Amino acid sequence: MSPAEQPPEHPGSSQDAASGPSGLMDLLGVAAVLLEADGRIDMWSPQAEKLFGYTGDEALGQYAAPLLLHPEHQDAAIMLFAEVMTTGRGWAGAFPVRHKDGSTRMVEFRNMRLTDHLGDHYALGLATDRATLRQVERGVALSTRLVTQAPIGLAILDTDLRYVVVNPALASMHGVAEADHVGHGFDEILPSAPFQAVTTAMRRVLESGVPVVEQQVVGRTRADPESDHAWTVSMYRLEDQHGHVLGIANVVVDVSDRYREARKADRAQQRLRLVANGSIRIGTTLEVERTARELADVVVPDLADMVAVDLLDSVLQTGRTELGDGPALFRALAVKTAYPTDAADAIVPPGRLTTYHADHPAAHCVRTRKPHLITHLDRGDHARIAADHDAARLLARAGVHTDMAVPLIARDQVIGVMGLARARNPLAFDDDDLALACELASTAALSIDNAVLHQHIRSAAETLQRSLLPQLSPRHPGLEVAARYRPAQAFSEVGGDWYDVIALEGDRTALVVGDVMGSGIPAATAMGRLRTATSTLADLDLDPARILTHLDKIILGLDPYIATCVYAIYDPHRARLQVASAGHLPPVLIRAGEPPELLDLPTGTPLGVGGVPFETTTVDLSPGDRLVLYTDGLVETRNDPIDERLDDLLRLLNSPDPSTEETCDRLLRELRHPAGHDDVALLIARAEPRPTASGTGS
Repeated sequence: MSPAEQPPEHPGSSQDAASGPSGLMDLLGVAAVLLEADGRIDMWSPQAEKLFGYTGDEALGQYAAPLLLHPEHQDAAIMLFAEVMTTGRGWAGAFPVRHKDGSTRMVEFRNMRLTDHLGDHYALGLATDRATLRQVERGVALSTRLVTQAPIGLAILDTDLRYVVVNPALASMHGVAEADHVGHGFDEILPSAPFQAVTTAMRRVLESGVPVVEQQVVGRTRADPESDHAWTVSMYRLEDQHGHVLGIANVVVDVSDRYREARKADRAQQRLRLVANGSIRIGTTLEVERTARELADVVVPDLADMVAVDLLDSVLQTGRTELGDGPALFRALAVKTAYPTDAADAIVPPGRLTTYHADHPAAHCVRTRKPHLITHLDRGDHARIAADHDAARLLARAGVHTDMAVPLIARDQVIGVMGLARARNPLAFDDDDLALACELASTAALSIDNAVLHQHIRSAAETLQRSLLPQLSPRHPGLEVAARYRPAQAFSEVGGDWYDVIALEGDRTALVVGDVMGSGIPAATAMGRLRTATSTLADLDLDPARILTHLDKIILGLDPYIATCVYAIYDPHRARLQVASAGHLPPVLIRAGEPPELLDLPTGTPLGVGGVPFETTTVDLSPGDRLVLYTDGLVETRNDPIDERLDDLLRLLNSPDPSTEETCDRLLRELRHPAGHDDVALLIARAEPRPTASGTGS
């Protein structure tokens, strides 16, 4: 068993009597000399031999004064000896002694009279080297001042980790008096969980002898039970000069200020990371709901345990903040929690409309345009932040203890509110957290507002676009016709794609598909003007190339727009198709019983370039043959070569469908990119047997 593992000693036990010697006595080297009444040396200890230089044989029986003193000091010594022997009063002091080697040393004496059972008197002298004694005294005095006056905490604990010595600084840190430390275990004074690691480290130091330097611990003591403090603890094993383990010494330095500054710096770095993260991750699309979810993803869990993002419903409906006289009507856009919690059921789910009572933080934000911070929620306070009584009960059960609401402000209007709360995170929201939330909310509000504005513009453009497209009759003389228009998805803008089917004289039909470059309302407006011009020109009974030539001149007179177009005329009586292209993708012809093929047409230049003639190509169509006209949104993607996509189109068209309507749906379903970055116009015509009656002819 190592010294550190020995069982504790109990006063009065036999083990006490057998305990090891004190190292201090050995360090002082106290010599014992016994003199008879006449001054002769009767006893001589080994320490005396070391101190004075004479062996026992040389000293015993000799008169002490002439042996140990210079002649000039002998009379004074004899007088002191006589006084001790006569009065019985002891004497203590320093006296110059002659060493055997002839040198003189100052020796500290303690002289006393002893009486044996016969009544005879003896003089006992205890002596030690004065220089050694002074050195020990200085060390003790220095150690005492160091322990009592040091601003750092110092303690000595025994092998059972019970306090033996504690200085005032450490007692102040612990909030426990010095006397109340002594005899009590470390875990009695500091019982909380953060200090268990220190207990483990001290036991390891006792066993191994390897010191621990500046182990940091963060916790709370009775000196300040409401706040965390930080300390560095250094510990080393104490041994006497014989190697016996006495216990362990602790040096404790309060580094709370440094810890708080480090925490403050860490939080500043965290805020910078969150702001940078928010600028990257918030507003990646022009979708309102997705932008709200991006905001929620940034703040949970780094800033809050739970978040809800609500938008004023009037903003979604009209693009403007319209509060009126009653409670504001909100639409929930995003909800997120850092972990499964009952609080999730207390938050209004996305898509739901709701109003909040006047004291609710969201209502406060809309009314005042200012954030609302609640650092601490007491029992019964959860009704302030809840939509109803049941929600308040769930928030309380989830442990929500702090809350804040931040207005979403864009173009100087409040458009919504972000609400944040903490439950598992024990720290209350503070002003720094509020400032960070406001900064993130500002970034998100601008993106959400842009998305709302885009949504309204896009909706208007789509409405305009659809209003400009024809209402088709599925049957035309000698043709079965189907068409589709699909706008781009929410995060892209509506383009200028269009189709048209125009009845001409003589049972003929004009088939048109075009694409105005650009997007939004301007492109849709240009498309409408171009479609109107096309319908007007169609009545002039011109061939497709001349129609495109006139359209090219017309578009040159409009705003600087470019458009591609395919214009075809089908005559069912001649079973003939005339077609011309202005920079458009080639139509697909599917003859009955043959594989689909891309029509080999002179491509021409887009409308609006000007000065380049167009050519008309004539193709025979038999009953059952199909013609497919489309815009690039059907086949083009950002990652695939156009040739591969055209091959995919031909492959899909090689599988016949019962009707042109079903073919349209299948092409859109299987070819169109899920993201829908561009709008699509699709027109499919299938030749039918010649009509029995004709119009005026051509």
